Amino acid sequence: MSRSTDPGHFFQTDASESTRARRAAKSGNKNGNPIVLQSKILSVTPDPFSPACIYIAESAGCVRRVNIETRDSKTVYRGPTAPVTSVAVGGHGGSTIFAGCWDKDIWTWNRESRSLGKKFKGHSDFVKVVIAGKVEGKDILISGGADSKIIVWDSTTGERLHTLRDKSDNMMAVQDLALDPVESTVAELVLVSSSSDPHIRRWRISLSSAAQIFDSVQEESTQNKVTRDTILEHETSVYQISFSGEEDDVDLWTASADGTAKCLSRARNWSAEDSYQHGDYVRAVAVTDDWVITAGRDEDVKVWDRATGKLWHTYEGHYEEVTGLVVLEDGRKVISVSIDGTVRTWGLGRADLEKARKEREEESKGVVKDEKVPEKKSLLTAEEEAELAELMDSGDE
Repeated sequence: MSRSTDPGHFFQTDASESTRARRAAKSGNKNGNPIVLQSKILSVTPDPFSPACIYIAESAGCVRRVNIETRDSKTVYRGPTAPVTSVAVGGHGGSTIFAGCWDKDIWTWNRESRSLGKKFKGHSDFVKVVIAGKVEGKDILISGGADSKIIVWDSTTGERLHTLRDKSDNMMAVQDLALDPVESTVAELVLVSSSSDPHIRRWRISLSSAAQIFDSVQEESTQNKVTRDTILEHETSVYQISFSGEEDDVDLWTASADGTAKCLSRARNWSAEDSYQHGDYVRAVAVTDDWVITAGRDEDVKVWDRATGKLWHTYEGHYEEVTGLVVLEDGRKVISVSIDGTVRTWGLGRADLEKARKEREEESKGVVKDEKVPEKKSLLTAEEEAELAELMDSGDE
């Protein structure tokens, strides 16, 4: 017997019905020139071979390449029957697409032919993030899962090289991974991980060994040197981490469920130098020379003046949680992706932002009329929708 996916066929509380009605009304807007797809977008990564393209991971069980300029989205990598949670481009010459999946496996495809490659098996729960790297000339893949494991793989053979876990075994579901471009060398990588607990951990990885890094830092109150196991600058889950800067002046940027995005200063032993109060769970943060962009559960894309730390403009358009941001065109545009199945483009030039401010003022006065975008039906059953929501919020407090 077939199962309905229409939320209207299930019991709805007043609050959920109100939210559904609000989102249905909001879905009519065309802010950000949306590219409308048919399933939830769970993550995004830039295409290293094209400044106009991105790769997205979809709940429909596929990876899709989207050209922002031509709006072409027909290049699709298929195979999984469960939601794809993350995507990376790597392998020899960037020839491979890697995708973490809800089915606990990592799927691979040839980037050009889209033919399926080998599957990497080793996680015992959802694979939440995958990133590619290179050590001593060998291409590697690093994955993090809801099973609290970080696994280092030979990306060519699929051989498992290392499995990392916090020494205290207190690390919760891994949320994100990033490679430190300053401390990493040809012979070893310095990896940073975030998870569903508030702690950020650092790891040193070579082909022969891998271990957690424990820093010796000076306490401000006592001036004594103490060993620090983790970086603790947030109150709860840290969803995203990324490095931004030039040469040795590269800091760590974070997005957290505590409602903030922060810049953790390398020069200050990874203590918070700047904090941006987004207000709700922050799923993503992106940085340019002039702006800091944050987005998350409240559906808005907020642009902050990096020089003053003040909110400059709020882009409104998404009608469900924003799951990722990518800066394109040398910082002139930011791309946002969402659970609502849309890819939207927002200007970051001063003229673009001033125009957006003016349009928002006019819209608030009823000058601008929204055009309806057909509301999409989910490809997931109600039970799968609930499970996916649990995956997205795993470990949140």
